[in-house]
Amino acid sequence: MDWPPPTPTSPSLVVRSPRQTVNLLRNRRRHRDPFPRSPSFAAGDHGPKPSEVYGFVGSITTVIATAIYFAWAYTPEPWLHSLGITYYPSKYWALAVPSFVIVAVVLSMVIYMGFNFLATPPPTSFNTIFDENSRERVTFSPEMKEEERPIEPISDISIDQINNLMFGDR
Repeated sequence: MDWPPPTPTSPSLVVRSPRQTVNLLRNRRRHRDPFPRSPSFAAGDHGPKPSEVYGFVGSITTVIATAIYFAWAYTPEPWLHSLGITYYPSKYWALAVPSFVIVAVVLSMVIYMGFNFLATPPPTSFNTIFDENSRERVTFSPEMKEEERPIEPISDISIDQINNLMFGDR
C-alpha cells in the first residue's frame, strides 16, 4: 500500500511535513487577509468597552441636564409661556434642591468625623499604645556572634524608646 494514499485534492494542499504545514498556513493566511492586523489587535476586542460607553453617555447626559436646569432656573416665566412651556416645577426648587444637597453633604461629613471620634480610644487608654497586633521586640542571646544572629523580625518600638528619642533624658 502506498503512503500517503492518493487523494482527489489539489497537490498544493497535500502536507508531508510540519515545515510544509507551517508554509501552507502562512500562504493561506497571506492570500485570505489582504490587510494584516497589528499584533496588539485581539480577536475579541471590537469597539469600545461598555464602561467607556456608559461614562460617555453619562457625561453627555449630565451636561444636557445641567443646561436644561440652568435654562429653567434663569429664564423668566413669561418667556417660558411664550415658548409653550407651561408645565414645570416652581422656581423655589431651583434654590431648594442645591441647598438641600449641600447641607446633606456637609452633615454627612460631620457625622462621619463624629463616628471616627467615637471609635478612637481616649489618650489615656493603653489601646493607643498596644493592641492585638502589637509585637514585642525579640532579644537574642548576647553570646551569639554577629554573623550567627538572625534578622530581627518586624516589631513595634517600645514607648520608652520613643519617649527617650523625643524628649531625651529629662
